[in-house]
Amino acid sequence: MSKGDSHASEVERIIALRDLLHRANRAYYADAAPFMSDREFDALLEELGALESRHPDLHDPCSPTQRVGGEATGGFESAAHRVPMRSIDNTYSIGDFRAWHARCAESLGSTDFALFGDPKIDGVALSIRYERGVLVEALTRGDGEKGDVVTANVRAIRAIPLRLDGTRHSIPALLEVRGEVYLPTAVFESLNEQREREGEELFQNARNATAGTLKNKDPKVVAARRLSFSAHGRGECEGLEVASHSEFLRTLRGLGIPVSQLGCAFATVEDAASAIESFAKMRQELAFGVDGMVVRVDAFDLQAKLGATAKSPRWAIAYKYPAEQAQTVLLDVVWQVGKGGTITPRATMRPVRVAGSTVQHATLHNIEEIRRRDLRIGDTVLVEKAGEVIPQVIGVVLAARTGSERPIDAPTQCPDCSSEVEQDGPKLFCTNTACPAQFREKVKWFVGRDQMDVDGLGGEIIDRLVDGGLIASFADIFRLHAMSVARALTAARAADGAQKRGEDVEEKIEKALLKLEKDGPGAQALSIITAADASKSRGLTRVLAGIGIRHVGASAAKTLAKRFRDAKELMAATEADLVALDDFGEVTAASVSHWLQSEKARTIFAELAAAGVDLTSKETTSAASANSPFFGKTIVITGTLAHFSRSALTEQLEAYGAKVAGSVSKKTHFVIAGTEAGSKLEKAIELGVEVWDEVRLQAEISKLV
Repeated sequence: MSKGDSHASEVERIIALRDLLHRANRAYYADAAPFMSDREFDALLEELGALESRHPDLHDPCSPTQRVGGEATGGFESAAHRVPMRSIDNTYSIGDFRAWHARCAESLGSTDFALFGDPKIDGVALSIRYERGVLVEALTRGDGEKGDVVTANVRAIRAIPLRLDGTRHSIPALLEVRGEVYLPTAVFESLNEQREREGEELFQNARNATAGTLKNKDPKVVAARRLSFSAHGRGECEGLEVASHSEFLRTLRGLGIPVSQLGCAFATVEDAASAIESFAKMRQELAFGVDGMVVRVDAFDLQAKLGATAKSPRWAIAYKYPAEQAQTVLLDVVWQVGKGGTITPRATMRPVRVAGSTVQHATLHNIEEIRRRDLRIGDTVLVEKAGEVIPQVIGVVLAARTGSERPIDAPTQCPDCSSEVEQDGPKLFCTNTACPAQFREKVKWFVGRDQMDVDGLGGEIIDRLVDGGLIASFADIFRLHAMSVARALTAARAADGAQKRGEDVEEKIEKALLKLEKDGPGAQALSIITAADASKSRGLTRVLAGIGIRHVGASAAKTLAKRFRDAKELMAATEADLVALDDFGEVTAASVSHWLQSEKARTIFAELAAAGVDLTSKETTSAASANSPFFGKTIVITGTLAHFSRSALTEQLEAYGAKVAGSVSKKTHFVIAGTEAGSKLEKAIELGVEVWDEVRLQAEISKLV
């Protein structure tokens, strides 16, 4: 064979393999009719990769090989949803479900409309955007207005096509698909078995594992974990003419996008109610976690007529099945100290399987709750997962008592520092503000996503660093060295693995640390150091929200940062200055003033400044904004806006000196109403409050730019 013939043959083979592997993915995930084993798929994928490496001129970003070829990502940026990702209201009884249907019927003036129901998969909501048939963006739900950009990781999920299949349907110019990404039960269990063998911390449940995988910084890890996907909704679309949700799902399946095989249309509400009850019996047998069924009005024109509230569509409801319960034995109660000194009880129980995961610990809330339920050590207790996530003890099986059970006494001394404990209502508090346990929890709060957002610096690592004396102040977070972080990471993993295997913990840690000294600090430790350095520029609002000033959360921190240009100006504020602030009452003002005048405040700000943390405000209103039509006004936003996400518009209006409120009252100066505006618009009209549309809003903003 000549060189030219060989080249042509390899080009043909590349084209044929790409087509074959795309069809194999579609058959497996979208059609549920696989025709190829995983081993065969992997062998052909390897062959394709080798051929493509010899023909770089034939590079195709949608080739099956490109799913796992990306470099590790950095932090995840946020982007606005073009159409908000609203959550769906829940109901827990068939009676309430029928009441929802009756409200829809009353609004539509008829009971003669079709419904459609499909399983509510217990996964992570995702919005995927295709332009001219090619995947260009993937966002998590986030707050519904904007989400994290996870495109690189979504490209690594074989269940999601990189390019739509146009053989059965014409490809729309723009298609935004909403759905659920999830881990099949068998994959989740296999993943945890592997993590246990490697001495890594186990995932608590499949949803948490999915969320962690989707936000992993290495797309190759995402690809290896075999996430799945099921589409259930739409966002922004162009060039797609469908009249109903059921028709939309059929079109998606035709384009190669996976949709649930269990979705079903119902002619009446009784048919839907019967299906909900029948599905409850079979959901435990499914290959993935399901916690309910979503039922919606099928026709899109009727959905539009029903509209939506600011939070949820009126045309859909999620029926949630009762939380699964299990019996186990309460072995002990451990008292834990929180960042504000609150001491809370945590149950240690005989391990039991509940709602897809093994549970050994659960919250007991407070001492009064323990007394109300007459809980005792040794009791047989009922456990369930609140919201299918958080385990909690809900009651005692009194018939199982033997008389050997022991009462649970409230601690009189802090379990960490032995200081005196005080009770305030149902809560217990450590009176020592220098308590090490409180400080550990304060650091965990400080580095959290909504505060300083130091990615990767988790609770176990912080415990090791604080206990080792490497973090003794907030400022120390920004002075960490890679080797110290790496040692903490390694020690935590070694201890966890040794405890699971019953090995000597200290010996296991020592071996791991010796290996670390030889191999170097590692990528994860360096990533944490980089994240800490990046967080220095977050500004005064994030710092104030993170350092644990009583009565100061995200909202109060923003109010302070709008009024004071930096920490120095804030510390010079009088109590009267603080009382004058919006939403600051006398109690809050007195508490904040007392803290600002303390030696502790001066030390924290001085140390953070010395560590390079930005203590200037990014919220202060400019002089130009003081002349804007928004300055000093209380504004409410409702409905869907074509050119603004709600969160971005809120930030913009606040920068112009406005206060954006969540509800309409006589104090509201005007309401900005987009399409599908609901009860807030009705309230504004009723009260005679001025209403702006998006055209008016854009015109006023353009004058300020």
